[in-house]
Amino acid sequence: MFTTQLSGLLKRISEKEEFAIEDAGRLLSQGLLGEGTLYMKGFGEMAALEAEAIHGAEPIAGVQNWTKDALLTEADRVLIATRFSDDPEAFKLADELLSNHIPFAAIASKREAAGIEESADVFIDLHLTKGLLPDEEGGRTGFPSPIAGLYVYYLLKMTIDEMTAEYE
Repeated sequence: MFTTQLSGLLKRISEKEEFAIEDAGRLLSQGLLGEGTLYMKGFGEMAALEAEAIHGAEPIAGVQNWTKDALLTEADRVLIATRFSDDPEAFKLADELLSNHIPFAAIASKREAAGIEESADVFIDLHLTKGLLPDEEGGRTGFPSPIAGLYVYYLLKMTIDEMTAEYE
C-alpha cells in the first residue's frame, strides 16, 4: 500500500512540477556556467539532498554546501530544501538571499501559510503535507519527504546536466 501511494506521489510531482523543475534547472545551471557557484542547503532530513549532491555516486559537478560563512555574489545560485515551505530556518536563509539579490530555488511542501515559495525565484512543491497511509489511531503515517526530495533532486540533476552539456 505504501509503495502504491509513494508511486502516486512521485507521479504527481513529475506531472505538476515539470515546468518548475525545468525552470529551476535553468536557474541553477547559471551558477555553474557563469562566474558563480551553485550552493545547496538542506534543512532537517532534507540535508539528504545536499549530501547526495556533494558526496553521492552522481554529484552535481561544482556544487558546494552553503554555510553561514559563504560569501555569495549575485552570480551565485542556491538550492534550498526543507520539509515545509514555512520552515523558519529556511525562511531566514531565503530572506537573506533575497535581500542580497541572490537567485535561489526551493524544494518543499507548501502549506496554507505563506512561506519560502513567495520569495523563491523557482519553487518546487513536493505535495506532501501528511503521511501517505492511515494509521490505527486515525492519523497518518509514512511521511517520505527525503524520498520525494531526492526524486526531485535527480530530475533537477538530469536537467542541469543536459543544460551544462550544451555549453561544453
